Amino acid sequence: MGVVTPPTDRTPKQDRSRATRQRLLEAAVACLAEHGWAGSTVSVVAEHAGVSRGAAQHHFPTREDLFTAAVEYVAEQRSAALRALPVQGRTAVVAALVDLYTGPLFRAALQLWVAASNESQLRPRVTELEARVGRETHRIAVELLAADETKPGARETVQGLLDMARGLGLANVLTDDTARRQRVVAQWAALVDDVLD
Repeated sequence: MGVVTPPTDRTPKQDRSRATRQRLLEAAVACLAEHGWAGSTVSVVAEHAGVSRGAAQHHFPTREDLFTAAVEYVAEQRSAALRALPVQGRTAVVAALVDLYTGPLFRAALQLWVAASNESQLRPRVTELEARVGRETHRIAVELLAADETKPGARETVQGLLDMARGLGLANVLTDDTARRQRVVAQWAALVDDVLD
């Protein structure tokens, strides 16, 4: 009589590891957006992701590693979504750019910025990450808006749009600012058209 072996999980170990890492990243962003830096420990994120603390620390040895990787991961997702936007009018592009700053990613990033302002080991990592994300967002905005940055004022208009979007995101953190935001987006779209045409 042959040896009976129990059925095994057919998912390759590398795929399971990648899935665990992704769950941790998504859970970290959700926890940071919902609980802030103080309430988002590795244990809380691991529990939210449905994995052990040891598994979380296997993928991300420190809390800083986990949260900077999480914000970077979602920023990459955001950039991919922006790049995938169909060619459309500038008003829709302005609205899509503003939407980047009013969702859970922005809330999570904001919590990370506040923590970095007080945590010297986190500050350089967040500063470098935000500079990279900012450059990428600016580049994508220029493409989507079909902005010719050699034209005087075009670069500053795109940067002003992104700064305004960030400000609208801050206003939305405490209260739902949708009605006012829609009016501001319409006005900025008109301004962008005037400068970039």
